[in-house]
Amino acid sequence: MPEYVNWLRHASPYINAHRDCTFVVMLPGDGVEHPNFGNIVHDLVLLHSLGVRLVLVHGSRPQIETRLAARGLTPHYHHGMRITDAATLECVIDAVGQLRIAIEARLSMDMASSPMQGSRLRVASGNLVTARPIGVLEGVDYHHTGEVRRVDRKGINRLLDERSIVLLSPLGYSPTGEIFNLACEDVATRAAIDLGADKLLLFGADLGLIDENGKLVRELRPQQVPAHLQRLGSNYQAELLDAAAEACRGGVARSHIVSYAEDGALLTELFTRDGGGTLVAQEQFELVREAAIEDVGGLLDLISPLEEQGILVRRSREVLEREIEQFSVVEREGMIIACAALYQIADSDAGELACLAVNPEYRHGGRGDELLERIETRARAQGLKTLFVLTTRTAHWFRERGFEPSSVERLPAARASLYNYQRNSKIFEKTL
Repeated sequence: MPEYVNWLRHASPYINAHRDCTFVVMLPGDGVEHPNFGNIVHDLVLLHSLGVRLVLVHGSRPQIETRLAARGLTPHYHHGMRITDAATLECVIDAVGQLRIAIEARLSMDMASSPMQGSRLRVASGNLVTARPIGVLEGVDYHHTGEVRRVDRKGINRLLDERSIVLLSPLGYSPTGEIFNLACEDVATRAAIDLGADKLLLFGADLGLIDENGKLVRELRPQQVPAHLQRLGSNYQAELLDAAAEACRGGVARSHIVSYAEDGALLTELFTRDGGGTLVAQEQFELVREAAIEDVGGLLDLISPLEEQGILVRRSREVLEREIEQFSVVEREGMIIACAALYQIADSDAGELACLAVNPEYRHGGRGDELLERIETRARAQGLKTLFVLTTRTAHWFRERGFEPSSVERLPAARASLYNYQRNSKIFEKTL
């Protein structure tokens, strides 16, 4: 089967889930200048064609720097924010205006034999962001540098309802007609919060948040962000992470940080189960919970391959439906990726841990330990004193977690009578 057919089938749940959702996408000026910008535009067009309501916020920092250098002007910053005097504001207006026109032009393409063919997009922009001056902080006058005061929620939603892509620039206007230079991260975050967006997507140079070991952090809760900000100090990755957390605290369900340099990073993040960037979300991306009747199909998908290999005892759909309350599961983006069951043994204060299984793609992530802890907690809550497990392939795993070798004679009578001597499972027990 061609790889793209398999990918499309796995992406279809996300296609349905994203339809009619509002996404705010922030692309910094460095991303607009990057060679991959054309691919990002194609991906945005694809999202639009799939029914996603798009608000695109662009930055302009490197373009402003170029114009300042051309005029012999020195850029000035305080606490990482640009001080926008009158001469700098002219460069800002020039850079933002040209960028807006260039982005509108790219989104207006309708070239044959290209991803843009037949797209016929309408891009809308305007005075949709009201701003106020930052003023004087610590004795420093920021002049025309401002912050978002209000986003025209009704106006933007009306444009989105008309199937336009809304383009927001890092400029805001005051009720008195003044123009203010804004941080694109501030515009994107406030737009996402005020619009009640389903997602905020932030483009950066890296794949996402990179930890101290150089590895990608795939998922964070907002309360975990401050520790990373302290480690990162003052850099652009910290700005993106702070914006993502602020959006979540403001009610946006999920914020994503992805790479503008990586071709297809946006689609990978949105249409695959593991994504390709960093997710900051209030709710858990992966959840350990008790099983429900709706999980039977997912459990069958998980355990059937292991049953065919003889690792697990075969269970029919009917058996699973009857015993579903015994199971705990790990759910990841709607998919059951691990399970375990607890059976209380009749006429005893012992229980049996059974059907512990983890999807091969998600092993070595501690999910077996999470489920074991869950089962032990449930067993103690039921007043059980001993936990037995019968296994043919994973004896060492249970030994490492405190289980001791046991025997059929040690099993309570109700369970010993059902022991399958032909299967010859090893028996272990653990005192709770």
